[in-house]
Amino acid sequence: MGLIAERLSRIKPSPTIAVTTKAQELKAAGRDVIGLGAGEPDFDTPPNIAAAGIKAIEQGDTRYTAVDGTLALKKAICAKLKRENGLDYKPSQVTVSSGGKQVIYNALMATLDPGDEVIIPAPYWVSYPDMVLLAEGKPVFVPCPQNNGFRMRAEDFEAAITPKTKWVILNSPSNPTGAAYSHDDLKALTDVLMRHPHVHVLTDDMYEHLMYDDFQFVTPAQVEPRLYDRTLTMNGVSKAYCMTGWRIGYAAGPEKLIKAMAVIQSQSTSNPSSISQAAAVEALNGPQDFIPRNNAVFQERRDLVVELLNKAPGIFCPRPEGAFYVYPSCAGTIGKTTKSGKRIENDTDFTTALLEEEGVAVVQGEAFGLSPHFRISYATATETLRDACQRIIRFCEGLR
Repeated sequence: MGLIAERLSRIKPSPTIAVTTKAQELKAAGRDVIGLGAGEPDFDTPPNIAAAGIKAIEQGDTRYTAVDGTLALKKAICAKLKRENGLDYKPSQVTVSSGGKQVIYNALMATLDPGDEVIIPAPYWVSYPDMVLLAEGKPVFVPCPQNNGFRMRAEDFEAAITPKTKWVILNSPSNPTGAAYSHDDLKALTDVLMRHPHVHVLTDDMYEHLMYDDFQFVTPAQVEPRLYDRTLTMNGVSKAYCMTGWRIGYAAGPEKLIKAMAVIQSQSTSNPSSISQAAAVEALNGPQDFIPRNNAVFQERRDLVVELLNKAPGIFCPRPEGAFYVYPSCAGTIGKTTKSGKRIENDTDFTTALLEEEGVAVVQGEAFGLSPHFRISYATATETLRDACQRIIRFCEGLR
């Protein structure tokens, strides 16, 4: 009998964090490395939000709070959901955790029995399947290839539903592809859900505000109000408000589920940071004018990266609707050999050779469940992105 639990053999550490760590190690060793692995805005937290955190410290707002969030923050979340999404929730239907990841983890731990199935469109954020496995559920993947715009089609979704399906996880705009579901796209999926009343929806709206080209964001309970009691709407302040390190995620849903999630949280981490919660109140209630300004910069970077990557032989990069990722295909490089004589058999070989030869760290598509692709985060300085893309072009031109 070993020390480490058997359940850990079913999961793996986060590949995106692994890529970032490797890039940092190479940098520390003196290598000229550009890390495009982390999904983190390079903008600082807006000054008014940071000031609210400082004020909380100075006023002694540094004690335990209610397990799943302060009333002030829950009220701010209710106001946001009403204002921006047309959804009515009471504070008792809202939970706050240390990041969106904990919200999802709590929801799955509170609801999954052994063998329960969770439908996950692929490519997916790396953590979804492993959290399902930790909760003793079974991830069921629905491939969403590039020719479907990386979106799940209604017929593929319906074919994946069984009597054991408990949840479907939707993420729009998506990490890793940046693909987003329009109102009509989502309506097709919610129509399927209306035919299968035992299936619940966990919607990850973390990139809600990062939309480009006038694309209109919608969330499932907004598109189909009859799904209100079967939907957990998750969001957070990490991406749009440039608060990744503050660790605040939240969700709204049926009171029974919210209470169950609070039980899990009460016996794991207890409350999120009181200081971060005070800053999050200011984020949600305060001025929002920096979001379109940041988005204009992100959109320029997206256009630059798409244009340059499509000049690289063997690479095809679609133009995403949102988030700050591109998910190019490297199919045209498979079977070729690098300058140093390494043969590229898959997207992991591609990303490894790219890091070794050109010092550009990206994440292999295998990590997200759809190959042969790789993910680039363009949430980094424009000149750095230009340099990285030129290196990728040079690397691809050197393949034989």
